[in-house]
Amino acid sequence: IKLRQRINTTFIYVTHDQTEAMTLGDRIVIMQDGNIMQVGTPSEVFNKPQNLFVAGFIGMPQMNFAQGKLRKDERGYTLSVCGTVIGLTDWQKEALEARKTEPGTVTVGIRPEHLKLAGTGIPVKSDVCELTGSTMNLHTRTADGTELVALVQVREELEAPKPGTEFFLQPEESRLHLFDSETGQSLFYSPLPAPEEPKEEEKK
Repeated sequence: IKLRQRINTTFIYVTHDQTEAMTLGDRIVIMQDGNIMQVGTPSEVFNKPQNLFVAGFIGMPQMNFAQGKLRKDERGYTLSVCGTVIGLTDWQKEALEARKTEPGTVTVGIRPEHLKLAGTGIPVKSDVCELTGSTMNLHTRTADGTELVALVQVREELEAPKPGTEFFLQPEESRLHLFDSETGQSLFYSPLPAPEEPKEEEKK
């Protein structure tokens, strides 16, 4: 970083290490099998991944993925994950409306740092706890076998749960990611498809 600041010129740096990419890069090009998956600032590729590959590649611990059910009625869209109804924010509903998203199965992405211990939410059982000092990675499983990892700040009053302990994880609604289960494209951050050209008879 200091070398780049001193020389004050453009660097093209190729790496498989996401930490190097996130800390060194002003703009990051993420590639898979020779194809560009997303171009953006470190903040953009972390907070607004356009597809499953980018979402899973950027971030440590890796983003959690679970199957969800998207429904729609006269009040708008609702989402259930692991049998629990999760609220959607207004802008998320507007994004789904803009894309004319059909109800059905979706892939839900939740970063470990956006899962909180709470009195309500997704019921889980503790599996493994990794204490890393100031934080701990809680590996849990839901009733349907989905693994969810929560990144929790260590506090004096918070003890690491023993295996099999039951509790709830509450996702931050505004930080949820939804992906098309077939294409893997984000339902929030992928570019909207171009409008179809009107047919000849419609032009007339």
